Amino acid sequence: MTSLTGTLALTRFILRRDRIRILVWIVTLVALAALTTVGIEGLFPTQAALDQTAAATVGNAAMIAFNGPAQGLNTVGGQVAFQFGSAGLVLVGLMSIFMVGRLTRGEEEGGRLEVVRSLPVGIHANTLAAVLTVAGMNLAVGVLTAAVLIAQGLSVAGSVVFGVSFILVGLVFGGVALLVAQVTESTRLVYGVAGAVLGAAYVLRAVGDIGDGTVSWFSPIGVAQKARPFADERWWPLLLLVAATVLLVAAAAALAGRRDLGAGLVAARPGPPAAAPWLGHPLGLAFRLQRGSLLGWGAGVLVIGIGYGWIGPTVDIFIGQNKALAEMLARAGGGSLTDSYFASSFRLMALIATGFAIGSALRVRGEETSTRADLVLATPVSRWRFAASHLAVAFAGSVILLAIVGLATGLTYGLAGGDMGSVPRLFGAALVYAPAMWIMVGIAIALDGLVPRWVGVSWAILVACIVEGFLGAVLGLPRWLEDLSPFEHVPQLPAASLTLLPLVVMSAIAAGLTFIGLTGLRRRDIGRI
Repeated sequence: MTSLTGTLALTRFILRRDRIRILVWIVTLVALAALTTVGIEGLFPTQAALDQTAAATVGNAAMIAFNGPAQGLNTVGGQVAFQFGSAGLVLVGLMSIFMVGRLTRGEEEGGRLEVVRSLPVGIHANTLAAVLTVAGMNLAVGVLTAAVLIAQGLSVAGSVVFGVSFILVGLVFGGVALLVAQVTESTRLVYGVAGAVLGAAYVLRAVGDIGDGTVSWFSPIGVAQKARPFADERWWPLLLLVAATVLLVAAAAALAGRRDLGAGLVAARPGPPAAAPWLGHPLGLAFRLQRGSLLGWGAGVLVIGIGYGWIGPTVDIFIGQNKALAEMLARAGGGSLTDSYFASSFRLMALIATGFAIGSALRVRGEETSTRADLVLATPVSRWRFAASHLAVAFAGSVILLAIVGLATGLTYGLAGGDMGSVPRLFGAALVYAPAMWIMVGIAIALDGLVPRWVGVSWAILVACIVEGFLGAVLGLPRWLEDLSPFEHVPQLPAASLTLLPLVVMSAIAAGLTFIGLTGLRRRDIGRI
């Protein structure tokens, strides 16, 4: 038996078991690329509109820091690469990190790989199966994205370069996750360390793009954008990503043979001899388990809030030159253009922060499927207290993240030349999204309590809310469909006036969904699929 025996069988098994998860990733990324193209064509229907936006963007350091270098912005393809390129590359990086962590270290940590290895399966078969699966996902995303852009009339060369950059960036960060999985003993550490590398790559790209471009060469995202899709394409920077992928995978393969199954090259640090008293309470334990996630999300929304606040004083100059974009923002409410900009920004940041809220609520399911919940429930702790403790972190964490967003945006706006007196107003404008986020938490726990195998639907609902929020008007969605999103009913502060009734109703709905979920969890078997 060779070290790769059973690789194809394991690959088929992964594709069968995770087919829904795989399809959701691929379809979501390709759909976002297609919808971005449709949205840009609607926002900039004429060449004059494209030229105006390109001229306003070239000197806007904040926009360049968030989106990437200003390349070919006077074309639809250039705008697609600018508006979706950086975000899309981050998403394929996250896809690869999550899938590699799940299929490698996650299988070891859950004890499933030990069962697989008891069969006639080679020592490296599972790792290679994971690599083939993730590579296939990235290939599908890149090829389908290029095909969709070509079908919408964009240039073939630019579309192909754009799609290939997605493939290679995904492979690079998949290699990073694979390497980290050999070093650590925890799936959460794989996600955390590889995610930190992805974040650092994004920051390096931003620093380089607002400078002379040199620092961007140290970021896989920056290197991919150096290929200049839809702007006099060049292929040779992509070869650097190929070389990086080969080196990372080779290093991971070398390290894999130097460790025991289930162990990492770096042993986990032992904890203190005695736990803190607050860890003996379910709420304290839930907070400790989710503390790292809350800190990571907090740092992320802090950076985003600073960026949006910094852009605030230049909104009238940047957006005012494009009537289509100004009209889109004006639909957020009846205030000034700057207030409409902040209203749209807070909605986007609330949708992003909802990712934490849903993940925090689903931690109940994660503790259950990993059997750690059995240890807690073996003590005098009821199912309600166990689940409610994690939900308390989800509800409170939502408010904390929104508070960070509001303060970061308001303070940065004041320091960048705006009105420092706007800080309380912007702080409140961010907090009003809490009830909408709580509804998403309620949906997640209701699915867990009633139909636990469908908990992943909560993520699909979030994606649908994002698409509706930013492309609903462009796509011509019917009003009744838009009204299904809870974020559609939040008062669009600071552009609109505050109305308390929708917030009270949404809070009541969230409480009802939470009660339904907790009741279902109490009545069903723990560990039920």
